[in-house]
Amino acid sequence: MVSLRRTLRLNLALEGGGAHGAFTWGVLDRLLEEETIEPGWLSGTSAGAVNAVALAAGLAEGGRTAARAKPRAVWEAVAKAGVPDLLRNNPWFAGISKSSALAQVASLFSPYDFNPLGFDPFRKLLEAHIDFALLRTTPGPELLVAATDVATGLPRLFRRREMNVLCVLASACLPTIHHAVTIDGHAYWDGGFSANPDLVTLGRESPVGDTLIVKLNSIDRPGVPMSAREISARINQITFNQPMLRDIQVIETVRAHHRPWSGLANAADARLARQRFHLIDAGRFTSALAPESKAKPELELLTYLYTSGRSETEKWLARNRSGIGRRSTVDFAKDLLPGRAAAMLTPAAGASSGAAA
Repeated sequence: MVSLRRTLRLNLALEGGGAHGAFTWGVLDRLLEEETIEPGWLSGTSAGAVNAVALAAGLAEGGRTAARAKPRAVWEAVAKAGVPDLLRNNPWFAGISKSSALAQVASLFSPYDFNPLGFDPFRKLLEAHIDFALLRTTPGPELLVAATDVATGLPRLFRRREMNVLCVLASACLPTIHHAVTIDGHAYWDGGFSANPDLVTLGRESPVGDTLIVKLNSIDRPGVPMSAREISARINQITFNQPMLRDIQVIETVRAHHRPWSGLANAADARLARQRFHLIDAGRFTSALAPESKAKPELELLTYLYTSGRSETEKWLARNRSGIGRRSTVDFAKDLLPGRAAAMLTPAAGASSGAAA
């Protein structure tokens, strides 16, 4: 019997978050079980870039079956590697890596001091699992992998036709741990500083009208951090959330001012204004984890997050599958930005109110 169910295409926007990216692996694994859902463009940063490239590489090698197997192989290799070779071979760093002190210690030393040769075992892992030459030369979903230009602070989006291991390493380059990644004479750090992930380019350029955001990091965290560990964690949370909040503000502004009947509408902005957004949020799972868990890819943690990603996707599909291709199922102001929507979307009014007070 021929299925009459329509094919639903979804762009995927995948946020970074270190080991927490195993949640996104679970999301992708569950989506790929749905024969009627087809990946559109893939926008990813840091761990999101790893997931996006693994998915695209799997599709290039062998369709859905390989697309499910490839992220699994990458994450299982990450778990098997455990503590990076750089730390394992340095007894002092290996010791502190088992405690919550690693982030604080890393902030006191430059990677150019404790790793002068720029050794990065993750490069070897990626090269062992991703056929970048095949990825560049075969058709498939477009890739937008974000890195941050160290000189300008601006995002650089690497596309499928230029994708190589350095692009992924640049997207995931935390400057307190790794040397900057140099590509064509430009130095890059983690893309989360500037695009986490890019939503605006995705919405303006992709021919697919729906985008599913997989968000790993919660935005709100009640209370005032007091310890050095808590302060550092909150600074990182604020820093890596800002690019997405900025993109949302751009999207909402374009929607508010888009006038399709005026005859003056910019085609890219018109596409962005019409883009239907959807959201799977890992916040209730990741916010309960210790901040340093992002840097500790232990098998138990990765399995927990993978399973959580699958279960959240199952629930999302049950609630929102009918909205794909028809309507947005996330209201940015109501669902993602409670309590700050008015200030963010109408900054002038908020500033005037503050001045009057």
